Amino acid sequence: MKNNHAYSISPTGEKFKLPTAVDYRKEFQRLQKLATAQRKQGREVVVVVGLGFVGAVMAAVVADARDKTGSPTKFVIGMQRPSTRSYWKIPLLNRGISPVKAEDPEVDLLISRCAKEQKTLVATYTEEALKLADVVVVDVQCDYLKESLGNVRTGSADMVALENSMSRIAEHIPAHALVLIETTVAPGTTEQVAYPIVKKIFERRGIEDEPLLAHSYERVMPGRNYVASIRDFWRVCSGINTQARDRVVKFLSEVLNVGKYPLTVLDRPIESETAKIVENSYRATILAFMDEWSLFAERNGVDLKKVIDAIKVRPTHSNILFPGPGIGGYCLPKDGGLGMWAYKHIFGWEDDIFRITPMAVDVNDTRSLHAPQLVRDALRNMGKPLAAADVLMLGAAYREDVGDTRYSGSENMVRKLTEMGANVRVHDPYVDHWWEFEAQDTYPSPGHSQSRFFHRQNSLTALRIEKDLMQAFKGVDAVVLAVRHEPYLKLDPDAVVKSVGKPFALVDCFCILNDEQIRRYFELGCEVKGMGRGHIKRIKDTVSSRYFRPSE
Repeated sequence: MKNNHAYSISPTGEKFKLPTAVDYRKEFQRLQKLATAQRKQGREVVVVVGLGFVGAVMAAVVADARDKTGSPTKFVIGMQRPSTRSYWKIPLLNRGISPVKAEDPEVDLLISRCAKEQKTLVATYTEEALKLADVVVVDVQCDYLKESLGNVRTGSADMVALENSMSRIAEHIPAHALVLIETTVAPGTTEQVAYPIVKKIFERRGIEDEPLLAHSYERVMPGRNYVASIRDFWRVCSGINTQARDRVVKFLSEVLNVGKYPLTVLDRPIESETAKIVENSYRATILAFMDEWSLFAERNGVDLKKVIDAIKVRPTHSNILFPGPGIGGYCLPKDGGLGMWAYKHIFGWEDDIFRITPMAVDVNDTRSLHAPQLVRDALRNMGKPLAAADVLMLGAAYREDVGDTRYSGSENMVRKLTEMGANVRVHDPYVDHWWEFEAQDTYPSPGHSQSRFFHRQNSLTALRIEKDLMQAFKGVDAVVLAVRHEPYLKLDPDAVVKSVGKPFALVDCFCILNDEQIRRYFELGCEVKGMGRGHIKRIKDTVSSRYFRPSE
């Protein structure tokens, strides 16, 4: 059944033997005893399927729910498939240790409190835990697999994991259990994919009750407000029928801070599912729109940062953003693709109504490829080739002050620079392992690494994150400011040049440098370029005219 010699290794290197058939029997007996004891205290049993970026913290938020007297109201069983890649999460969570690294200190405190002090949170590998559930929360990934870089239309939704999870859930749950899908899914999934799966299995089990399915998407923001983005934030929900809708409203109202952040209850799951896709596609579209103006600014002497700051004074435009070197995270790069895929493959439409949504995805996917061109041009201005140059990438994550590297613009920058012959090193204060490179043969799944879009990628499996920033600077030919991490905002030009040991090329991808810093780098002999920062040439000219006046 299970390989006795197979191990799962945690990010810190600790090894955990995968469970055997005997372990499974003992594990379910353990969970039965715990659930029985918890029910005697009046607590609802909730099984959270998937202990990834969302599931682990959501499980802890639910386990920390309390009534008006301060007593816990839920007992949570976090369920994770026991693969060599992820089984380690289970023993760690049972020790009260978060399986996800977070910059929010409340994550560790919350998980420790629920697992060790309150005893309202446990983790398991056995699907039989579903037999004990009053509520099942589904946090299994539903990815969009892109088959080319810059053409989202060639991709497809990866429904396999979600469909398999729904089948396993339906095989085990009691008829009365509410199944809440929190995963971002293609519109129509709850009603036209999940419901038929559960209904058919219920019929085979002799259950005549209608499945109670609901959908409510997360708005999780990794970073310093990780927990609050789940517990203290507005949520949208819906149910497949009246009973399911009432149950999901009741459950979320008992778990989340709906007093300050009221629920929005929609009529059908397709509306909730569409809300998430439109919400993220809107933001992605605004960022893609700014890409063309970033290039305009570079080529025509305009500082796009100052332009945006001037526009944001107007309240109606206060959310306008600089696009940076592409957009990342799990949602924005893919969600538009899920909507397009659903239109054709779930609802059966053959015409093509989507123009702006796929264009936005494609622009955002390829924007990061412009930064390596700026590195090449900056080095060329210094009389150096990019090939064989040592380039330091500052920032691996997809946004500031988080350790989440999923679909980050930095990944494609590293890959393109490597393809162009550069030797790349990386520093990020929030990232320990960059699995997109270290495990690129299997991560995020076999055959779907971004490496397949680039040449000469084999060496990148040896890429490791530098931990000492000043040491990382030593001897490099170019530095790329890729992420607005707080430590990078305070870098002193004189100290950086001293650490490097020579003038170097500097590319600012995210408006990190102010004009005085840019001027000082030029004075120190460096070459500076920036995405959307066309005014840099003027600063360079003023420095050059001061230091290199023609003799009289």
